[in-house]
Amino acid sequence: MAGLRTVGFAMFFNRENLRRVIVAAIALPLFYLYITKLPPVFFFLLLILISVIAQVEFHSMYKTKKIISFIGAAGGVLLFFSSFGTQDSGFSHWPFTFAFMLISTVRLFLIKDPSASLNNIAPAVISFFYIPTLLISQWYLMQKGYEWILFLYGCVWASDSFAYFIGKSVGKRKLYKEVSPNKTVVGAFGSVAGGILSALLLGDLLLKGMGLPALIVMGFSIGSVTIVGDLVESMFKRDAGVKDSGSFIPGHGGVLDKIDGVLFAGPVLYWITLML
Repeated sequence: MAGLRTVGFAMFFNRENLRRVIVAAIALPLFYLYITKLPPVFFFLLLILISVIAQVEFHSMYKTKKIISFIGAAGGVLLFFSSFGTQDSGFSHWPFTFAFMLISTVRLFLIKDPSASLNNIAPAVISFFYIPTLLISQWYLMQKGYEWILFLYGCVWASDSFAYFIGKSVGKRKLYKEVSPNKTVVGAFGSVAGGILSALLLGDLLLKGMGLPALIVMGFSIGSVTIVGDLVESMFKRDAGVKDSGSFIPGHGGVLDKIDGVLFAGPVLYWITLML
C-alpha cells in the first residue's frame, strides 16, 4: 500500500505536473479577474489575440509560407470584427470569401510552379475554419453574460483534469492509439464525468435557475466534445510530426494545445443555449 502511495505521489507531483499547477495557479485568477472586471470588449480582443497566435502555431506546424500565414491570420481577425456588432451566429460570409481569394491569389503569384499549391494553401484555409470560426462562439456566449464563459472554461478544465488523472491512474485500454497513444477509454469516461460534475457545481454557482436536466446535458456534451477536440488537434500534430503546437506557455505547450478542447466545446455550449 505504501508503495502504491509513493508511485501515485510521484506521478501527480513530478516536474511536468508541477509546472502545470504553477502556471494554472497564476493564470486562472488573472483570467477570472479579466473576464469579470473588464468590459466585454476586452474579452473580444483577447479572443482575437488567442486566435492569431493559435493560427500562427498551426501554420508553423505545417511550415506554411509566412505571407500566406499572415493573410490567414488576418482573415481570422476580419471574421471577428465582422461579428462584433452581431448578437448571434448570423455573421457575414465575406471574410471567408475575401480570405480565400487573397490566400489563393498570393500563392498564384508567389510561386509560379503550380505543383503542391493545395499543400501550400490548405493549412491557412483549414486554420481559418478550425480556430477563429470556432472561437467566435465564445463572443456570443460572452454577450449572454460572463458567467457563461466561466462555466465553459470551468467545465472544460474539469473535463481535461479528470481525463488526465483518472486515465493516468487506472486507464489501460487505449482510446485511439493511432492519434494519441496516451489517451485511454477510462480517461474518456473521466472527461465526461468531469464535465457533468463541474456543470452541476458551476451551474449552481453561476447559472441561477438553470434546471438539473439542462446542466447534465451541458456537462455531458462539454465532457464529450472536449476530448474530441483534443483528439482532433492530436491528429493534426501527428500528421505534422510535432509533439506540441508550440512552446508559448511553459509546461503546457502552445496556445493551440490549451484551447483544443474549448474550441469544440464553445460552439456546442452556445448551440445548447439557443435551445434553452
